[in-house]
Amino acid sequence: MEHQRKVYQRWAPIYDRVYRGLLRDSHRTVAKLAAEAGHDILEVGVGTGLMLPYYPKQCRVTGVDLSEHMIAEARKKVARDGLDHVVALHVMNAHRLEFADRSFDAVCLPFVVTLIPDPERALDECARVLRLGGEIIIASKLGDGRGIQGVIEEAVAPLVHKVGWSSAFRISRISEWAERRGNFEVADIRRTFPNGFFKVMRLKHRPASV
Repeated sequence: MEHQRKVYQRWAPIYDRVYRGLLRDSHRTVAKLAAEAGHDILEVGVGTGLMLPYYPKQCRVTGVDLSEHMIAEARKKVARDGLDHVVALHVMNAHRLEFADRSFDAVCLPFVVTLIPDPERALDECARVLRLGGEIIIASKLGDGRGIQGVIEEAVAPLVHKVGWSSAFRISRISEWAERRGNFEVADIRRTFPNGFFKVMRLKHRPASV
């Protein structure tokens, strides 16, 4: 956690310039899918708020991030750009979301799940605050560990760690979490720019049969 705080304190002032173009396709995809799931949306790992402008105006978006420096940048963006659909921004730990059960129609994790020390615990929290039939939508560099791509992912892992990312996180880890929960299914995995290097994964909640 402390490593991530220090990394994002350094990156906060320049994050937008570096990542806006690289992540735009994934951000647009996540925001569109979240809005289709419902109006009340939680974004975990909101960062500087790069994704906030892509949500439709009828949405009610709450953002949280571990870094107070990132949240400060996001608040500036909301005020400057008149993003009235953003209802709140909080400094918060993904392991302990300070919201009531079943508060949101969709929970988004854009490029953050690979960085959380205990992603399964964070996903449990996302599931707790999600309404029945809602969706958890994840965007990240999600590999499968196979072939030459898997070798490359392992090789570059120490390098990307220095900028706060991970290249070795496996899709199967999220799928296995959903299977253990028993009430989530992998509804979709979409490949996004550049050339499918990033992926967007939809986890759909399945309410228990009455």
